[in-house]
Amino acid sequence: MLQIILAAALSAAAAVADDDADAAYRRQIEQWREQRVARLTAPNGWLTLVALAWLKPGANRVGSAPDGDIVLPRVPPRLGTITLGEDRATLTLEPGVAATIDGERRTNAELLDDTHPKPTVVAFGTVSFYLIRRGDRLGVRAKDSEAPTRVHFVGLDYFDIDPSWRIEAKWEAYDPPHEVEEPNVLGETEKVIVPGAAVFERDGKTYRVEPVIETPGDKELFLVFADKTSGRETYGAARFVYTEPPRDGRIVIDFNKAYNPPCAFTPFATCPLPTAQNRLDLRVTAGEKKYRGGHD
Repeated sequence: MLQIILAAALSAAAAVADDDADAAYRRQIEQWREQRVARLTAPNGWLTLVALAWLKPGANRVGSAPDGDIVLPRVPPRLGTITLGEDRATLTLEPGVAATIDGERRTNAELLDDTHPKPTVVAFGTVSFYLIRRGDRLGVRAKDSEAPTRVHFVGLDYFDIDPSWRIEAKWEAYDPPHEVEEPNVLGETEKVIVPGAAVFERDGKTYRVEPVIETPGDKELFLVFADKTSGRETYGAARFVYTEPPRDGRIVIDFNKAYNPPCAFTPFATCPLPTAQNRLDLRVTAGEKKYRGGHD
């Protein structure tokens, strides 16, 4: 009888421990979701994008005038001119324009793009812009803290939190790492570094995905994936998820932290798309769902 009582007590204690662990995990995911919304809705977050235009060689007129080369909302009709040379781009502001360059009142400057640690930021009122480099092209990316996409944000929808989608996968390191061409929504490809593959089982089937090193020196790995919910319950192009570095031949992919790319919210983003390896024949019913306020 004593053995039965002890066994029952141990079982009850284990159940309580499991419940506590489950509750702690759910709080962690809920906190992550709150942080995700805070980043997305920040005054310089992805919801503030209002323009993306590519520079042509020579002079590019910038302003709100519809006949300009780079048309931005809520700025003077003629804000300035960006001149694109062979190896650099420079900005000259129009006389009397009260814009700032990196927070200072200047009339001209060389513009560093987003491949630099601190790209040059030009601001006027609630609008700011900087250069982005995609392949051989330089473009102007503009943000407005009063953008309709931010002002009218309708919130995010999620699948229910499911601890079973926190997957501990086997890590197969590549030696040397592979260089893979990853497509993007612009129809271009970019070479990315794949350090290995995560292999896991779900519903009796084996799946294999290849996260990438997004930026040299990053500790976290970045996975761009699509699955059988894509275009139905979730955003059609892809979802993103970050992972901690592999350890002892294992890697954790928490699909409860899968989220929509910026392209789900704005047409002015340049998002990567999944490689063929990362298109899963599986319904990943975890993470962020399709955005209700998404653009066409």
